[in-house]
Amino acid sequence: MRRHLPRFATAVRQRPDRGSTAVFVVIFSLALFLLAGLLVDGGAAMNARLRAGDIAEQGARAAADTIDEDELRASGTIRIRDEAAACGRARRVVGAHKEAKAQMTRCNVTGGNRVDVSVEIKWNAILLSVIGINEGTMSAEVSAGPETGD
Repeated sequence: MRRHLPRFATAVRQRPDRGSTAVFVVIFSLALFLLAGLLVDGGAAMNARLRAGDIAEQGARAAADTIDEDELRASGTIRIRDEAAACGRARRVVGAHKEAKAQMTRCNVTGGNRVDVSVEIKWNAILLSVIGINEGTMSAEVSAGPETGD
């Protein structure tokens, strides 16, 4: 006598897509890791760029503060006294930021009363180093000069 099994108790058939969930999980995990790397390391790069701008601004302001006071009093003309002294002052301000690994790459006095300072900061990748992006450099250039007013 043949027994009839209820429909729900039939044997499970092998499907051709067996294991596809594991492949999906692996690919999705890699994509999430890459996205997290872009967020974390991209944020570090943006922070380095902003920090370079801040340090360059401080250096340019310090350099622009080296005006020739005697000429200002005598003729009312604002002029940077000495380019070497101005850039030396900017270099000291930038050098004080050792924790940021900041380097001044350029310092020029333009027009006799404006100072241009460029700063570079290196940043290290945390998550993207897995795919070969280990570090980067961000730079900023800032101009500063004394203001004339009443």
